[in-house]
Amino acid sequence: MRVYEAIVRGLEGIGVRAAFGGAGENAAGLMVALKHSKLIRPVITRNEQAASFMACGYAMYTDRLGFCFATAGPGAFNLFSGLAVALSDSYPVLAVSGYASRHWQGWGSLNETSGLSGTPDSRAMFAATTKKSFLLTDIADTCDVLEEAVNTAFEGRPGPVHIHVPEDLTVRGAEVTAFRPIRLDVAPVLPDPDRVEKIASVLAEAVERRQRIVLLAGFGAVRSGAGPEIRHFVERFQVPLLTTLDGKGIVSEGHPLCLGVFADSGHAAAWKAFREADVVLCVGNSLNQHATFNYREDLFEDKVLIHVNIAEREFRKAYRPDHALLSDARPAMAALTRALEERVGEVPPAEVEGRAYETRHITHLTGKIHPGELAQAIGRMLPPRAVLLADAGAHLAWLGYYTELEEGQNFRKAGSFGPMAGHVNGAIGLKAAHPDRTVVVGCGDGCYALSGFELMTAVENDLPVIWVIFDDGEFKLIKLFQLVTYGESALTEFRNPDWAAYARACGADGHRVETLEEFEDAFRTALASGRPTVIDARITRWAVPHYSPSPDGVIAGLVETIEDRLRGDG
Repeated sequence: MRVYEAIVRGLEGIGVRAAFGGAGENAAGLMVALKHSKLIRPVITRNEQAASFMACGYAMYTDRLGFCFATAGPGAFNLFSGLAVALSDSYPVLAVSGYASRHWQGWGSLNETSGLSGTPDSRAMFAATTKKSFLLTDIADTCDVLEEAVNTAFEGRPGPVHIHVPEDLTVRGAEVTAFRPIRLDVAPVLPDPDRVEKIASVLAEAVERRQRIVLLAGFGAVRSGAGPEIRHFVERFQVPLLTTLDGKGIVSEGHPLCLGVFADSGHAAAWKAFREADVVLCVGNSLNQHATFNYREDLFEDKVLIHVNIAEREFRKAYRPDHALLSDARPAMAALTRALEERVGEVPPAEVEGRAYETRHITHLTGKIHPGELAQAIGRMLPPRAVLLADAGAHLAWLGYYTELEEGQNFRKAGSFGPMAGHVNGAIGLKAAHPDRTVVVGCGDGCYALSGFELMTAVENDLPVIWVIFDDGEFKLIKLFQLVTYGESALTEFRNPDWAAYARACGADGHRVETLEEFEDAFRTALASGRPTVIDARITRWAVPHYSPSPDGVIAGLVETIEDRLRGDG
C-alpha cells in the first residue's frame, strides 16, 4: 500500500467523507487514492486557499475532521489562510501537503521549502498556523503520524494540524507494509466537580440576593451542542440570555429571555442587560475584540465574571475571570444546572426589556435596497435548520443585527483571523458536510470578487449554496474607517460585473435584483431550486451599520469618541 493510499484508508476509518484540494504533481498520488475511495468525496478546487476554507466549513458544525490537501511549494502555501481560520475559530482540520524530495534538499529544486540555501521554510510556516505540523520522515511511521495528528486536531480546543509528505516517499516501491486502522481517542473535557460546586454556590447566592445574572453564549456553546442545556438553565433560573454573533440561534431569538447580540454591532437590549448585570456567566466564548468593544478595560467593572471554556488559555487573555470552569460547554451547563437546582427553589419571572430589531422600521434613503431590510427578509425566509454565513464586511453587521434566527438555525461570521471570502468558499465545504441543510452566504461584492470563481467548483460538484451579494461597488467598512480616522476616503470604490450573468455563464442560477420584492422572489426561487445560485442585490450606499464603541449605547459611544479625539488633539 502506497503512502497516500494508507492516509486515505486511515481517514476513511475515522469518518472523513470529503477531501478538498488543489491539483499538483506532489499531490498526484493522493488524487489517485481519492479517486478509488468509496467513502471520501474528492472536491478539486480552483485555488488551494478555497480548499482550506472548505475544510473549515466542513468541520464547522460536525464532529468530523475537515480535510484539505495541496502540492508542494506554492500550492501548500495557499493553505495558510484557511489553517489560520481553523486555528482562531476552533475547527478540527487536517492539511496534507507535498514536500520536495529530500535527496535534493538544499539544492533549490522545484517547490523546495526546506529553509536551506535561501529556500522558504514551510515547516516553520505550518508550525505557526497549526496546533502541530509533522514531517513524515519514515514511511513505516505513516499510521502513527496520522493518528497523532488527527487526535491533536480534536484534543481540547479543536484546531488544525498538518503533515508534509516528501516526494521520495511516494515513488514506486515505497510501501506502507504494516497498515493499521487509526484510533481516534480524545478524552472529553469535563468540569471539575469541586469547581462546579463553588460556582453553583456563587450563583445561588446571587439568586438569593436578587442580583442580576446574565448568560453570554458563544460559538463554543453552539459547537458543543449546549443549546438545550442553556435554554433549560435560562428558563429554570430566569436568566436573560445574550449571545455573541456566532452564538445566534443557540436559543430562538424570539424567546422572551433572549435579548439579542452583545457586541459593538449588537442590540441595545443586550447592552442594557449587560450594563445592569451583577454576574456575567460566559459560556463557550473567547471574549474577543468585537464582543468586548475593543477590549474595553471597564467592561467587567463591578461585575463577577464566571467563564466556562474548553481551553485554559482563554482565562489568561484580556479578562481574568473571578471563577473559571475548564470544560466543554454542554457538560458544564448540565453540571451547573444540577448543582444549582439543589440550592435554588422557584425563581420569579425575570423582568426584561425585549428587542425589536426584526420589526424596527427602516427609513429608505434611496430607491435601492436597504441592507437592513435585505437582512430581515433573509431571516424571515430562512428554512428550519438553515445556516447563514457572513463574510468580512459591513454586511456582517447588518445580518447580525437584523436577521432573527430560530433555534436550530446557525449564524457564523468571519472569525478573529477575519479573511475576506473565507465563507464565500467555506460554504461549499459546509454544504458537502450537510447536504440536508440550506446554506446561505451573505457577502459583500468585494468578498465575492476575491474568490467567487469557486462557483464553478460548486456547480461541478452539485453543491447548491446560495450566495447573496450585498452589491454597492465599494469597500464599505474600509471607507467608513477612513472617513472617521482621516476625514476622507481613498481607493475604496470599484466596478462590478453583472454577477447574475457571471453565475449563469458558470452553469449556476443568477438573479439581479433592485427591489426588496424582486429579492424575495429570487430568494424563494433559489430555496426551491436545489441549484447553486447567486443573487446580486443592489443595495444603497447611504446606509451605515448599527454600531457603538461603548456598551452604554450609540450616543454614549459617540461622546466617548469625541472626548478621546479632543484629548488626543490636546
